[in-house]
Amino acid sequence: MRDVVLPLGPLNVVTGANGTGKSNLYRALRLLSETARGGVIASLAREGGFESIVWAGPETLSRRMKSGEVPVQGGRRRDPVSLRLGFCEEDVGYSIDIGLPPPQPSPFSLDPEIKLEAIFAAPSFRPSGLLVERRNGLVRVKDDSGDWSVLTSSLQSFDSMLSELNDPKRAPEITAIRDTVRAWRFYDHFRVDPEAPARQPVVATRTPVLAADGRDLVAALETIREIGDGPALDSAIDDAFPGATASSASVDGRLKLQFNQPGLLRTLSAAELSDGTLRYLLWAAALMTPRPPPLMVLNEPETSLHPDLLPALGRLIRSAARNTQVWVVSHASRLVATLREDSQCNAIELEKSLGESQITIHGDLEAPNWKWQQR
Repeated sequence: MRDVVLPLGPLNVVTGANGTGKSNLYRALRLLSETARGGVIASLAREGGFESIVWAGPETLSRRMKSGEVPVQGGRRRDPVSLRLGFCEEDVGYSIDIGLPPPQPSPFSLDPEIKLEAIFAAPSFRPSGLLVERRNGLVRVKDDSGDWSVLTSSLQSFDSMLSELNDPKRAPEITAIRDTVRAWRFYDHFRVDPEAPARQPVVATRTPVLAADGRDLVAALETIREIGDGPALDSAIDDAFPGATASSASVDGRLKLQFNQPGLLRTLSAAELSDGTLRYLLWAAALMTPRPPPLMVLNEPETSLHPDLLPALGRLIRSAARNTQVWVVSHASRLVATLREDSQCNAIELEKSLGESQITIHGDLEAPNWKWQQR
């Protein structure tokens, strides 16, 4: 993936054949979220290092390369090697530029560095709209009169200003962006194996936000009933499993899941549920949270679900998109079709040409206006 700018709406679904870049977009969002948690450079290392992240093709794909007249080949670089990520809300945007360090005698000489960060007035970066700027270790902020002042000149190259600086009076923009990004939620392949955390009893404590691994499933479901929309939860379960209900039993301060199905003489525990049934309950708990985040990202939620369950899951996701922005990466045609029935659904289809991911659903004139800060 070399250069992709995506328009986003309340409900977004990303599709495309294998290898077109869907997972890369998901990982880019995860990496962007790490800027606010102090782990962006460490996350790059876990992804395989800087070289495995940046564009592996030539700096420029000429018209003749794209037409096949000449083979794809590299040339002398004109721009520095960089990984650039960013997003824009209604009134403010954020971008980060990560690059290679200068040669140095250090065991961490291959660690990338944060070269630039910017917080700017929407809709896209421009010098006049710059609110906060970070260049290497120097961070400066613009005040109400338009004058610049230095927040720090010694920020470490591996630290983002979002995670390290907190001055609500002089730089409220940093606080606002940090709080927004930290509130993003990511759900990716819940475990449903026999030893999965979701199959175990949990301490009875209110849980408005389901954990990323689903370990507090039954507590999250009971919290939805107590402070959220219990009838909607019952309807979502009935939509997928007609006549079925989910409840809990408290034993010595711990909650155990009880699943009732028509025709059975006893309830089923979480340990007895099929992988698909448990996974659907996990998605219900995540999507019906009483504390909706600004962004919820779901990576291939169809995994382990029978195709007949996908329309019900799609309706669950569409309902969640009324309260939070939702991003779905999916291969499943039935799920995608259900999502696209929503008038607010922003369907993004990716294709790959000469190793470069491209959006096939709109032309360049419809792409969001976006510019990068120059080093």
